[in-house]
Amino acid sequence: MHHPVADDPLQTVEHSLSTGDCLLLVLSRKRDGVDDTCSKISVRPVEVQRQRMFQFTRHLTDRTIHENLEPVQAAQCAVELLETTFRDAALYTPQADFSIRANSEGGYRCTRKPPSRGASPGAPGVHNRPKSHLIPEGVPCPFLVEIGVMTADGRVRSTMTRKFRQINRFLELVNDVVPSLETGRELRVVDFGCGKSYLTFALHHLLTDIHGRPVRIVGLDRKADVMAECAGIAARLGCRGLEFRQGDIATHHESEPVDLAVSLHACDTATDDALAQAVRWQSRVILAVPCCQHELAGQIDCAELAPLLRHGILHEQFAALATDGLRSLALEACGYATQIVEFIDLEHTAKNLLIRAVRRDRADPELHAARLAEYCALQRLLGIKSSYLDAALGLK
Repeated sequence: MHHPVADDPLQTVEHSLSTGDCLLLVLSRKRDGVDDTCSKISVRPVEVQRQRMFQFTRHLTDRTIHENLEPVQAAQCAVELLETTFRDAALYTPQADFSIRANSEGGYRCTRKPPSRGASPGAPGVHNRPKSHLIPEGVPCPFLVEIGVMTADGRVRSTMTRKFRQINRFLELVNDVVPSLETGRELRVVDFGCGKSYLTFALHHLLTDIHGRPVRIVGLDRKADVMAECAGIAARLGCRGLEFRQGDIATHHESEPVDLAVSLHACDTATDDALAQAVRWQSRVILAVPCCQHELAGQIDCAELAPLLRHGILHEQFAALATDGLRSLALEACGYATQIVEFIDLEHTAKNLLIRAVRRDRADPELHAARLAEYCALQRLLGIKSSYLDAALGLK
């Protein structure tokens, strides 16, 4: 794609944004006399409700502010900022990198270099670019920089590649169910057992920065010191509507409806506590990545499966799969449509299944009864007399 570089650098900026060709734009070096606490603005492409937009991130002294604009609006805004507020621009496109600097004569000096990111030189067009992630590599993402996954220039640290892939995969799975969440009001989210909260911050980024939704997200964990550390990070990032609390899954109380309940790697029956809480709250969407499914391993008693289950590793994996299958049936019996999907590739972690449940719009007593019958039949087949989930959800 041709860029009108030499004649008018501002037109180059406008063209790259209005056509959706911009991979990253950084505005910096404030003009003399500008009374603004914003030190720089970074602009990157995002997808909001399947529409390409550009996210403006304003870096203030104590926080960052995000705004999503359509391509034509983004182009107009960027040019205006260059004319009135900032003297420098670094523009990255698949075809070239551009460095634009205002000079003392009121014009601009522009230099062009080979592309350092995005599609390779000579790539025929945007349709041939590699698959884009909700958080692209090479573009600084404030929360990932703060927690050490990225460097300040957007490079993923070598020791954090696995975590970066996990975060993007998680966001893809959440993004699929965003259309199922309530609209027109603040979204309420609870993340059970959030730990160091990599994915809690990612969830906040997706809902607020990419989808532009007001949120109230509560990250819950038993470790008070970890929650205090996460709260400090949230404060430094200026994450509105994000709070962290020390508490227990089984006893946590919410006074208002919860739209999205998340439980990632809660050990053994703690996952069942999270599912039970979400069902009691009639949460619209439930996301759970179970971990350490030990409870049923000692109960399974099925002669037909003995040749398989005499091998310890197979017994353990079969018990985990059976546990998650029963959880899925239990949620279906409680009025949810469920899927069990891969969380991230097998080579990155063994904990690779996510239960994704969306509450059905209408109750279907016959379907609920059928799923409960299947749940009970599977338990009988496996020789399971009772389980923690039975009591937690009141299934028997």
